Amino acid sequence: MAPRTVVPIDKNWEFKQAGKEDSNFLPVAQFPTNVHLDLLANKLIPDPFIGKNELEVQWVGEAAWIYRTTFASPAVGSTAKAVLAFDGLDTFATVVLNGKTILESENMFIPERVDVTADLKKDDTENELVITFDSAYLRGWKLVEKYPDHKWSCWNGDNSRLAVRKSQYHWGWDWGPALLTCGPWRPINLDVYESRLSDLWFDIDVTDSLKSATVTTHASVEGEASKVRFDISLNGTSVASQTVDAGSSVTFAIPNPELWYPVGYGKQPLYTITATLQEDSQDVDGVSKKVGLRKAELIQRPLTGEPGKSFFFQVNGIPIFCGGSDWIPADNFVPRITRERYYDWVKLVADGNQVMIRVWGGGIYEEQAFYDACDEFGILVWQDFMFGCGNYPGWPELLASIKREAEENVKLLRHHPSIVIWAGNNEDYQVAESLKLTWDKESTDSESWLKTDFPARYIYEKILPDACRELCPAVYYHPGSPWGGVDTRDPTIGDIHQWNVWHGSQEKYQNFDKLVGRFVSEFGMEAFPSVRTIDAFLPLGRDDPDRYPQSSTVDFHNKADGHERRIALYLVENMRYAPDPLEQFVYCTQLMQGECLASAYRLWRRQWKGPGREYCAGALVWQINDCWPVTSWAICDYYLRPKLAYFTVRRELAPVTVGIARREHRKPRDNYTRVNIDVSVRVEVWASSLLPTADAGPVDCVVRTWDVETGRETHVATVARRLSLPPNRSTEIAEFDVPEPLRDSDGIGAARTVVAAYLIPSTTDSDDVAQPLARYVNWPEPLKYLHLARPTQLRAELSADRAAALVSAEVPVKGVALECEDESVVFEDNLIDIVPGETVRVGVRGAREDTVITMRYLTMV
Repeated sequence: MAPRTVVPIDKNWEFKQAGKEDSNFLPVAQFPTNVHLDLLANKLIPDPFIGKNELEVQWVGEAAWIYRTTFASPAVGSTAKAVLAFDGLDTFATVVLNGKTILESENMFIPERVDVTADLKKDDTENELVITFDSAYLRGWKLVEKYPDHKWSCWNGDNSRLAVRKSQYHWGWDWGPALLTCGPWRPINLDVYESRLSDLWFDIDVTDSLKSATVTTHASVEGEASKVRFDISLNGTSVASQTVDAGSSVTFAIPNPELWYPVGYGKQPLYTITATLQEDSQDVDGVSKKVGLRKAELIQRPLTGEPGKSFFFQVNGIPIFCGGSDWIPADNFVPRITRERYYDWVKLVADGNQVMIRVWGGGIYEEQAFYDACDEFGILVWQDFMFGCGNYPGWPELLASIKREAEENVKLLRHHPSIVIWAGNNEDYQVAESLKLTWDKESTDSESWLKTDFPARYIYEKILPDACRELCPAVYYHPGSPWGGVDTRDPTIGDIHQWNVWHGSQEKYQNFDKLVGRFVSEFGMEAFPSVRTIDAFLPLGRDDPDRYPQSSTVDFHNKADGHERRIALYLVENMRYAPDPLEQFVYCTQLMQGECLASAYRLWRRQWKGPGREYCAGALVWQINDCWPVTSWAICDYYLRPKLAYFTVRRELAPVTVGIARREHRKPRDNYTRVNIDVSVRVEVWASSLLPTADAGPVDCVVRTWDVETGRETHVATVARRLSLPPNRSTEIAEFDVPEPLRDSDGIGAARTVVAAYLIPSTTDSDDVAQPLARYVNWPEPLKYLHLARPTQLRAELSADRAAALVSAEVPVKGVALECEDESVVFEDNLIDIVPGETVRVGVRGAREDTVITMRYLTMV
């Protein structure tokens, strides 16, 4: 029996527009590919990411396109089979081999395999493979017209997307352009074999004691080969091996397994499991996958003193506070995202002290490289199925396609230890609520759901959970995000999307503690991207006449409805600012975003209070990344440039933090007075430790205060000594009035008092705050009311070894942003509050002797 061979069909591809007489075949830019990449490479369209060029390329999505190539026939024995394997065709594809139609595909997410043994050329002539891609946009509208009785409705894009199993963000979203791609977006291979391993998967069980694990290996076999050898190794060292009859499974017992943990909680060892197909002691095929041995659970149980249930993830017995981000595709043109770029993105997440990433349901089931990176860096993955913000239809052929889609993608992804939850959709239950669709929560007759105006319930509560239960039973399935079972806005059960900051009632972000949920899987605040990124999308760069914040081109690169008003609202509520110069305006939006997101993480993490009191167990910011250069909610822009909020989030997700909340209390002295009112401003101080087992104490908590106008220190006190900080929870420390040495006719001194709290190891002199375990500076808000002192001695000096910037000032300075013209110079922290008598050390990479660091900070304008 001959060994299996896999030949990539990735050479000699060319493309042209279908149905256009003067259209000639042109070479493709790369493979896999899509039509926009090829048109760009052949200089037939302008770059849609520059200026308003998106408008100039809309015709591409309404045209049909032809791709073709030729390839030689392999040697195929009399008992061998030749199969063309299409890992992904985007989307309505008709495949013709040597003049014969062999496949018609209508789902971008389904890999297809076609037996072409009888269709290959038997002589020395080349085989011709031709794929015609129809317009998904036009086909979608034809399907909408075909099913007029469905209640078509969606948020973002248009209704045609709901009829098409294609990445929904291709229709445009409130952060991305409308660029309807097509093409062979994933590899195509010619697979020749007599026998092959068609799948390799595992059932892993780690005992509650964590002292042993069992790994049951399964391999599906196609053909007549009789034996399969399973091998398990770790770091190149064999752990176990066994040969069995083809079709048999093997259960391996692994004592004292090296367990896989999320980042910050342990290491990420990955075992390699290999299946080798054999016939007559000859190896004819082999498949290897890497797995992590871990016990991952979603814990939903009653809480102490509050309604509802918990919603937290536990890995290897350790409850995890899931601070993290939501993820959208990293490009509108996915085939050009390299493996290295995926790793760079996931490393940014891990370096930002984030532990979870949610793959959003309007994009794609991501590339293996993305999940490989999450496995290696220890990032937990919340995986949505690809449905988002709409009322999806449910005709029989579509449901059958969705069933295949679910099964194929669960099989592709289920070995990754990083994936800890599957979720049915993004916000589709919220759409159902907003449209008042028929949704009887008590009904268990799934077939009856298809007869309602909310047929997609059958997808989320029947098709998808059945696929997960059958193919990946160890990972929890959640019907949607958000989902609580009855009301998607219920903060006491399941997860919520908290959009009453920015959207909804447009609450002040200082009130995030009142907007908490058991698990907040979306929330956010917009900010402009780096000025470098803006210059990159302006047609004339720094010389462009539209290089100002309110220009039509800059506005075009913000797709959110009402973004002008909402950015202005939150800016005007919180700080003094001006639209010019652009650099300072961009800084103000990023400061606002940084303050907003830090507030959410700080206040919600406070609600992680230990066993039985997991009142908030996760916060995933919308979003970590962008798919093009744009103003959005992302905390890192398209070019992987962190916005300033990336650093404030990183600090709030550090293993040990200290927080302050400032609250005004007003108590009238009688029932009617508007004059005789006792006013006090109280400060609440707490600490939070995410260390899984070790007590972070003993620590002393030192509080210092300054007059924001003069810079004079007004108070210093140690408010707690030898404080224990139990692991994996927050600890309340102190509550007291803001020290008020200043009183004048304008009001109490608290309105101009900056308060800083430090956690200092008790073995250290409490007066030494140079290297605190944690630090936080709290300012009177809104910041726009402050008469900020202008620093004359604000400095950022490189250390002798150029490994750090040493930042100090003689007065309190809000939001110091370190900048450098040389983009190879990287700061490990940024947007830092500086107070007198303290030098903050910021790690720096790439600095040279001639490196010049400049600073930007909040001023009175």
